[in-house]
Amino acid sequence: MAIPFSGAAAAYASAATRGLTAPSKPAPTEGPSFGDMLESAVGQSIQTMHKGEEMTAKGVLGKADLADVVNAVTNAEVTLQAVVNVRDKVISAYQEILRMPM
Repeated sequence: MAIPFSGAAAAYASAATRGLTAPSKPAPTEGPSFGDMLESAVGQSIQTMHKGEEMTAKGVLGKADLADVVNAVTNAEVTLQAVVNVRDKVISAYQEILRMPM
């Protein structure tokens, strides 16, 4: 009886002699990494929230236009909702990974 993997081993050896092996590393790409993009997004979210707080304080003291206060608070609210949604998706993905059989 023949060994079932002998054909696969022969095909692999043939590909190796022709130089068709898979590359060991992906080619480097230009631009920021995922971590850099995530850090930037978090920084912008924090900045938007601070701007909303600042404009609210100015509005209470009567030093800011009501339209500017409403705009800043609305931007902060939308940013908070986006951050919460991303957090929920990350937690959901993590829990899904934990449920994967090994």
